[in-house]
Amino acid sequence: MNTAAGGPSIWVVSDGRAGIERQALSLERALRIEPRNAWLWLELAQLRLAQGQYAQAITLAGKSNSFAGHQPRVQAANWQVIGQARVAQGDSSGAEQAFKLAADFAQQAKAEADQNSGFNSP
Repeated sequence: MNTAAGGPSIWVVSDGRAGIERQALSLERALRIEPRNAWLWLELAQLRLAQGQYAQAITLAGKSNSFAGHQPRVQAANWQVIGQARVAQGDSSGAEQAFKLAADFAQQAKAEADQNSGFNSP
């Protein structure tokens, strides 16, 4: 799954459900080591989204946001996950709000990247 925010993303392996569960176990192990790592929480949220566990994906993306601090790329990706999960749950207005936040954070991340590279776009 590729994130719109350009951050790390999970790859659902070809051996199906068993592979996804191994990925989940690896992420959960990593989170025991680094429980405040927003990127790891995002990865687990993306995996749960891919599994169709929408409520859990929303919860995990929210937890990731709580640790994201000033990381607009990870915040954008989290809101994208939340939006996709809300679409799957039939919550179109909630999804619309989430996608708007995702776009806002993605724009902020791009502006910061442009500023840090010395490139100023109009």
